Amino acid sequence: TRQTCFWFQLGFEDVIAEPELTHSFDKVWICSHALFELSKYLIYKLLTLVLAIPLALVVGIVFAVLSCLHIWIVVPFVKTCLMVLPSVQTIWKSLTDVFVVPFFQSLGRCFAMVNIRLDQE
Repeated sequence: TRQTCFWFQLGFEDVIAEPELTHSFDKVWICSHALFELSKYLIYKLLTLVLAIPLALVVGIVFAVLSCLHIWIVVPFVKTCLMVLPSVQTIWKSLTDVFVVPFFQSLGRCFAMVNIRLDQE
C-alpha cells in the first residue's frame, strides 16, 4: 500500500485553525482554502518534478556504496578477525552482553508497557 506523507494528511482547517464560530467572510474562507489546496498541490508537483529523479539517483548511489562496503569490506573483516583471533570473539561477545543486550532489554521493557487507544469522537 502507498503511504501518504504527514504533510498531505494535514487539512486546511489544521493549518489555519480558525474556529467555526469566528470564520472570516465566506468568500475569503473559500478563496483562501482553494489557494491553499492549489498551492500545496502545485508546489508538491513542481518539487517532485525537479528533485525526484536526482534525489533517487543520489540515494541509490549511496545505498549501493554502503551495500558494497558492507558486503566486501566490513563483513569479511569481522569474520576474519573472529576466525583468526578467538579471543576477539570472546571479548566481542562479552562487550555486547555487558553494554548492548541490557540496553535493548530495558528499551524493550519500556516499550512493552506502552498502550495505544484510539477513540473516535
